[in-house]
Amino acid sequence: MVRYLRRGFFRGVEDASASPLTQSVSVVMPAFDEEASVVGSVSAMLALRHPRHEVVVVDDGSTDATFALLREAFDLVEVPRRLPTDVPVRGAVRSVHVPRGGRSPLVVVRKDNGGRADAVNAGINAARHDLVCITDADSVLDPDALLTVSRPFADDPERVVATGGAVRAVNGSTLVGGRVADVRMPRGWVARFQVVEYLRAFCVGRAGWSRLQSLVLISGAFGMYRRDVLVEVGGLDPTCIGEDFELTLRLHRHMRESGRDHRVVFVPEPASWTEVPATSAVLARQRRRWQRGLAETLWRHRAMVGNPRYGRIGLLALPYYVLFELVAPVIELVGVVLTPLAVAFGVVPWKAALLLMVLCYGYAVVVTVAALLVEELSFHRSQRWRDLARGLAAAVLENVGHRQLTALWRVQGLWSLLRGQQQVWGAMDRQGLAAGASADGGDVVHLPETRASRRELAEAGR
Repeated sequence: MVRYLRRGFFRGVEDASASPLTQSVSVVMPAFDEEASVVGSVSAMLALRHPRHEVVVVDDGSTDATFALLREAFDLVEVPRRLPTDVPVRGAVRSVHVPRGGRSPLVVVRKDNGGRADAVNAGINAARHDLVCITDADSVLDPDALLTVSRPFADDPERVVATGGAVRAVNGSTLVGGRVADVRMPRGWVARFQVVEYLRAFCVGRAGWSRLQSLVLISGAFGMYRRDVLVEVGGLDPTCIGEDFELTLRLHRHMRESGRDHRVVFVPEPASWTEVPATSAVLARQRRRWQRGLAETLWRHRAMVGNPRYGRIGLLALPYYVLFELVAPVIELVGVVLTPLAVAFGVVPWKAALLLMVLCYGYAVVVTVAALLVEELSFHRSQRWRDLARGLAAAVLENVGHRQLTALWRVQGLWSLLRGQQQVWGAMDRQGLAAGASADGGDVVHLPETRASRRELAEAGR
């Protein structure tokens, strides 16, 4: 991140906005039963700063008023447009709609339900621009998000095939006019722990891997890709739980096997804001699913692990993911159980055990605190010292209970995969967005209000 700041990475946003060299972008938003927020989300996407961008909304067989609200808000009319079949789509496309008279660069595709990955693939087919930005209907992007994340494509157009921006937790914050106006630390500790986890993962992990040219994961909440390369690899895989991780690995594999030099770049600007689980039950389901998706993806691409043909990805990144992401939770749980027993039976001196624990968890605290401070000094998101203090407290306290629980959930995800259990998304209760009014008449959105993600409910039966 410091490297980006020294380069003045974000100083060229104004120039990029007016530059004819800035590549056009198609924003693809899959939506399923999003009647509560879809109009505001689409309006916010259309208002993003970019000289040439369109918004492609894919209504993935919604059963509520999602499409009716879009049709009324944007005066949509059906057009006789036949989408290309550049990438395979399982759910049949029913119709394509655009605003009457071309008032805004919006395209709405209606299709049978096929899941998020299938909806994204339909959006890729509908996209007309060179770059495709994939985001979620409930994500909030910063006004300059498209400009900052598309800049690497302009800097290195021949090699850059994908970019990803940082994702932050929006829980506890205030939204005005579809923008994060007041960043606050969530009240609940479950959400607070995830705030510091996200900071550590993006500001340290993703930034470091990008610097080593070994980035293998772009978040599904906000990623940008060259459309031609997406078409070459066949889009997202609807049969994979961790479709975003799998797509990034497939991109690397395809480019390496075809002998083409390429780059996948991380941009540290916190460009996307997403809602994280607010309860332990919901978080447990999410982490089990993530770990299972990690294991499935690594197994699918096991030929890449340790293979010099795939360069740093095969020799560095993937072995790391196997050891420190796939196997590490098992080792940590075994250590948590065996260390007290070893001390109790005199096998290990208690001072040595204590020193080991301090070193392990102390290192994690130092890394997290560094990420928190670097992010705050770089972007000045927090406006209250109290919130910064809560973040520092979360960086320490997450190692007492939360970290061990997370390891347990991840092991459970692996166990369910080994037993051949069918993956079920479950009813993911989330904090909804409750709208109010600001002094200047703009919409103000606060958290919380509990609701369930209808997409996850719908996919639970598949």
